[in-house]
Amino acid sequence: MNIKRLIEVTEKIFLVLIAGFTIAAMFQEVMRLVDHHQIELKDLLLMFIYAEVLGMLAAFYSSSKIPITIPLFIAMTALSRLIILQGKEGDPSILLYESGAILMIAIACWIISRLRSED
Repeated sequence: MNIKRLIEVTEKIFLVLIAGFTIAAMFQEVMRLVDHHQIELKDLLLMFIYAEVLGMLAAFYSSSKIPITIPLFIAMTALSRLIILQGKEGDPSILLYESGAILMIAIACWIISRLRSED
């Protein structure tokens, strides 16, 4: 077995592990929500992140590529979740940095989509 094939097999094994762990984490989150009888926006955003990770893995298996916009969407969702978790008692400058990061990622997504439409 050559090195390239070994790396490809290792990559596929880790992607299957990531998918399995993501499904397990989703299940744990649903069980926690059922136990607490309460769903908040931060929980929905976390579930969305899990769904996007699975979508990214599905995109990889269907085309052997990961569209760059999917990890960017995950990053924006994760930053949004951080803003929500921070609450009112957090440092306002952190809120500005996090929202600025979301804006920069959104601009990057827009630029990428514009460049793809020109191809």
